[in-house]
Amino acid sequence: MATRGNFSGRVGFILTAAGSAVGLGNIWKFPYLAGQNGGAVFLFIYLFCIFLLCYPVMVGEISIGRHAGLDAYGSYNKLGGPRWGYLGLFGITVGVFILSFYNVVAGWAFGYFLHISFGDLLSETDYSSFFGFFVNDILDLTSAEGLANSNFIFSAVFMAMTALIVGRGIQKGIEAANKIMMPILYLILICIIVYALTLPNAMSGVRYYLIPDLGELKIQTLFEGLKQAFFSLSLGMGTLMTYGSYLKKNENIPSSVAVISIADTSVAFLAGLMVFPLVHFLQYKLQVTEVATAGPPLIFIVLPQIFHEMGPLLGKVIGGLFFLLVCFAALTSTISLLEVPVAYLVDQKKMRRRVVSWGLALLIFVLGLPVMASQGMVPALNKLAFYKGQDYLVFISDMCDISLTVGGCLMCIFVVRQWKLKNMNEELSLGNPGYNASFLKKYLNFTIQYVCPVLLGILSIMIIIDKFFGIERVF
Repeated sequence: MATRGNFSGRVGFILTAAGSAVGLGNIWKFPYLAGQNGGAVFLFIYLFCIFLLCYPVMVGEISIGRHAGLDAYGSYNKLGGPRWGYLGLFGITVGVFILSFYNVVAGWAFGYFLHISFGDLLSETDYSSFFGFFVNDILDLTSAEGLANSNFIFSAVFMAMTALIVGRGIQKGIEAANKIMMPILYLILICIIVYALTLPNAMSGVRYYLIPDLGELKIQTLFEGLKQAFFSLSLGMGTLMTYGSYLKKNENIPSSVAVISIADTSVAFLAGLMVFPLVHFLQYKLQVTEVATAGPPLIFIVLPQIFHEMGPLLGKVIGGLFFLLVCFAALTSTISLLEVPVAYLVDQKKMRRRVVSWGLALLIFVLGLPVMASQGMVPALNKLAFYKGQDYLVFISDMCDISLTVGGCLMCIFVVRQWKLKNMNEELSLGNPGYNASFLKKYLNFTIQYVCPVLLGILSIMIIIDKFFGIERVF
């Protein structure tokens, strides 16, 4: 049987793990959450939560994976027995459902990239109506043009790219792709920021983003900052555990995790530095006090309108680069999401990687079809009677949010009660001879034993309250 493979070294692991963390949540969700929750106040809460909560959980996940040298199920099963193995299966299943809707949204971004770069999207006058028609255009078989512009095709191509990369293995596929995409992602992001800062009223956006107003500090702000910090780093579903299983024993895990955290956080920070000047530029052009930036409207309605205001040539260049950036961010995440179930079937069922990659990609693509249909094509999926009239995409996304925080909480309990902190410390000392005598050891042991499980347990309860009742109405 062929070896599982491993990362070529520290750089390959860091870029790949950072690519897993960097995704639509950084480019799209972080800026609009910051906009809704006080700008700079939200940013500082987010950064604090990364240090307090996410760093220890990341270290724990990766150390479990490297010690066991197996997929998420295999790692829990090997170190804790069959009952803990179900936690690994739970994380793998959650990842599959996340990818089923994530790939649909990634397909939207891919479609917009094509429409802006090679089509006439910037000639539109009503981007809200265009987006409504766009997400409903699932599969038009009546013409070649309709077939080429359908979300079915966009999402299928995106999933095929994901399967192709994962099927090539760790070094030749996943690591090689991230080594190309991550530097380009940073380059595009910085180029757009430099241009955005030259626009009229851009500094107004920068001030809102970077100068805190403590009057904006609310329960909702604390809640959203904590939640976004946890979700932005791909925690709680076995992704980093799986990547950790490909990491060599001489690599310094705490140091690598610090770099990964900084890389992910820097992309989110830079995304805000890009979006806020652009949004304030649009406010200046339209002479309005604010524009809708919550949820999909920010990336699929507001930003195309901004690119339209830049003019036909410059708008096409900047808009095309932006959606290429979004596609790269999404692809680095879809790769990691697919790798989790692929690693399980390769490790546990001894199946061939290429076959498994394409087979799972097809299955997950099919699971995403109800998500496509929930945007208006099927009324029953567009307004779920049992879930506050929300659509299926929102429902499945919300259930996954709850599952991830529960998974992260149980991972911490597993480390403390089953695997034991002593064994985690021994694993972390490999590649880091000074670890056992360091303050970092005391910090990680305290936070994983006390802080992280309590915070994640509270966060899980708060997410359930928020999804079904609303945080602000309860607190």
